[in-house]
Amino acid sequence: MPTILLVEDNEMSRDVLTRLLQKRGYTMLFAEDGEQAFTLAKVHRPDLVLMDISIPIMDGYEVTRRLRQDPAFQSSIIIALTAHAMVSDRDKALAAGCNDYETKPVEFSRLLAKIERYLGGGNS
Repeated sequence: MPTILLVEDNEMSRDVLTRLLQKRGYTMLFAEDGEQAFTLAKVHRPDLVLMDISIPIMDGYEVTRRLRQDPAFQSSIIIALTAHAMVSDRDKALAAGCNDYETKPVEFSRLLAKIERYLGGGNS
């Protein structure tokens, strides 16, 4: 089963996404801040990271940049999750090393389609 690291500091958002993705067969890890996200990613090497951008300690841009500095994470899939919906925000996330970008509130069916596309098909 593919493993997804969900980096989200909002407990309600984290719980909802976790439950929905677990129902689809994904194994979930979660982090509430950038430091925890970086550590969990390095230790567990998830198949995909859903990276909130506005998180405490180290923002999602910085976590992504630091992960991309490690050759082991050059091909990792990182999808930015953010309430910032301007084109410049999307460009900033992609420039930091994210593969894709999803605005909040998250439209689950669209996010799930992206996850399945990157991971090579559905799990349901």
